[in-house]
Amino acid sequence: MSTAVIPSVAQLRSELGDFSSIVCFKALVVGTEEVLGEKAAAIALIGAGRQRGRQVADQLGIAEQAIPFDELVKVLQSALGKDGTCLCIVEKIVETGETISVYCRETICSAGEPEGSPRKLTFTLGAVQGVMERVTGKRLRGKQTESVLRGSAFDVIEFEALG
Repeated sequence: MSTAVIPSVAQLRSELGDFSSIVCFKALVVGTEEVLGEKAAAIALIGAGRQRGRQVADQLGIAEQAIPFDELVKVLQSALGKDGTCLCIVEKIVETGETISVYCRETICSAGEPEGSPRKLTFTLGAVQGVMERVTGKRLRGKQTESVLRGSAFDVIEFEALG
């Protein structure tokens, strides 16, 4: 297991650095929804997130490692949180029977949305799913079960193994 973080120093752009604003990300999401429709956009964004999540797991050297979930939380907080890509803060991961629940806050997908918004996690859900699939070595089905936009303290994603 690696405690390495994804570097936040400029690698791709010498002056602006590697990260852009939430405003631009949200414009990409909304524009994609307008062009493709909400369902097709969700499929595309979740798929893109899964791809990114698998890449993150590989970069961190945590793919198919037997990592206790409390340790994985620390790794993901560094990689995806304020010292990493700023995608979200993974607060905890809980396994109950066949279900893995990932509790997130400050997700890029929920940022700036009004209370009661129907917005759901797409890219964030996919990214977390991609990491979890690489770590567990299993194909997972993910769904958002709670939202900070609708009264929950966390955006909660539940995963179940397929097949």
